[in-house]
Amino acid sequence: MYIIAYRTHFSASHRVQDYPGKCKNLHGHNWKIKVEVKTDQQDEIGISVDFKELKKIVHPVIEKFDHQYLNDLPFLEGANPTAENIAEYLYHEIEKKLPENVQIHQVVVWETDKYSIAYRE
Repeated sequence: MYIIAYRTHFSASHRVQDYPGKCKNLHGHNWKIKVEVKTDQQDEIGISVDFKELKKIVHPVIEKFDHQYLNDLPFLEGANPTAENIAEYLYHEIEKKLPENVQIHQVVVWETDKYSIAYRE
């Protein structure tokens, strides 16, 4: 099995509603994202998933978050814009766009250099 990763980032603000601390206030992060996909196949030249093709799939999904106030995004409506909810959303959106022979493995979201969350099924 090959696990292929793509790392990227976006900058955005949010507030965590009902949080019992400072995070209930408006604040921003430079979010870091790692998307991992997996396959057990290679093409005729020995590539499992072309890195550039993976970027073409992931980038449009991530771009929707960049320089946004996450609480206002319609696709997060009804959910707090936590790292957990962002990771789950990214996982399912990217999963829909992958070729048939490639499966999503996990999505990791960092709010800071110290704290991250991974989502996988």
